[in-house]
Amino acid sequence: MSIHLHWFLPTGGDGRTLVDRHAYTDGGIKRSRITPVSGIRAPDIDYLAQIAKAAEHLGFEAVLTPTGTWCEDSWLTTVALAQQTERLKFLVAFRPGLISPVLAAQMAATYQRVTRGRLLLNVVTGGDSTEQRRFGDHLDHDRRYARTAEFLSVVRGVWGGRPYDFDGEHYQVEGGLTALPPDPLPEIFFGGSSAAAGPVAAEHTDVYLTWGEPPAQVKEKIDWIRGLAEERGRTVRFGIRMHTISRDTAKDAWATANRLLDDLDPETVAAAQRALGKSESVGQQRMLALHGGSRDRLEIAPNLWAGVGLVRGGAGTALVGSHADVADRIEEYHELGIEHFVLSGYPHLEEAYWFGEGVTPQLAARGLLAQVPASPLLGVPAVNGRPASAPGGAPLLLSGGR
Repeated sequence: MSIHLHWFLPTGGDGRTLVDRHAYTDGGIKRSRITPVSGIRAPDIDYLAQIAKAAEHLGFEAVLTPTGTWCEDSWLTTVALAQQTERLKFLVAFRPGLISPVLAAQMAATYQRVTRGRLLLNVVTGGDSTEQRRFGDHLDHDRRYARTAEFLSVVRGVWGGRPYDFDGEHYQVEGGLTALPPDPLPEIFFGGSSAAAGPVAAEHTDVYLTWGEPPAQVKEKIDWIRGLAEERGRTVRFGIRMHTISRDTAKDAWATANRLLDDLDPETVAAAQRALGKSESVGQQRMLALHGGSRDRLEIAPNLWAGVGLVRGGAGTALVGSHADVADRIEEYHELGIEHFVLSGYPHLEEAYWFGEGVTPQLAARGLLAQVPASPLLGVPAVNGRPASAPGGAPLLLSGGR
């Protein structure tokens, strides 16, 4: 089992800080909408293209795009970026229930033809009723997961190439058909930590995603989903979603992590924790429990830092350390059964280079990558008698300072 490395496309905005990175909203954190904040990068197509091209150049297999109110539409953005890249795949997040499953199946088929097979699907059921109602969805938490199960049944059914009938609680389809099914069929990624989510993952998905919890907790989730899948005669693969801060030395990496906290005053953290605490997502509550809103013990496991989760929802942990440290932790998760690593960092352009030039060669040297990317600096002249691509070299920056 090889490791698949993926990066993140910040279609809600990016920056050098945990607060104010979104261009359109504060995510529930009080801030001025008038006073400019330094270091914020709007998610315009030119900047997103820089990240996508960097990810492809550095050997990442795909980039994940978020979904929701405060980011650009993932389908439209990624199909545009596919025209500016050659091999990079797009892990497109979308919410079932907001469009017809037959239409979603048709969109995926078209996407595969337009991009020549570069679509992966990330099904996001949704853990925030306020956000769901904003899109006209009024189902409660468990019924949303029941609808997701029906949605995926229909999607896979109409991909079969023959008229498909379905009569469920949420969908009734007569003769559903994707005239030209996608080739290849997109892999379906899915995450959820609640009792309602487990059976959906076991029955319908290819890759189960968990957020970056300590290894022991991740193993519990893997065992849980694997057991449910085996009961259904299926095999599910596993992935993890987390941030990274990798540097030439552990000291530099932890200094960078600490700098991300510099502009977080107690009121900002408290406001964020109150907003995040309202989430119905069991996974989000597990993220909050890792730090309890306190800065006292943010290293919750070796090289696993929960500082991001003080103010940001979703993936709240980061792997922090030297390139070898981060590679060690990735290898540890891989030994538990994690195959897909969906990574990110602030800012996403620079952190892609830190990881791609520092950690990826370590993983390749350990024989963990199916395809070893060429050195990003191949052919760059030597400096001071040492090749620019040698381990420990500073990453090539495409924009911005550190």
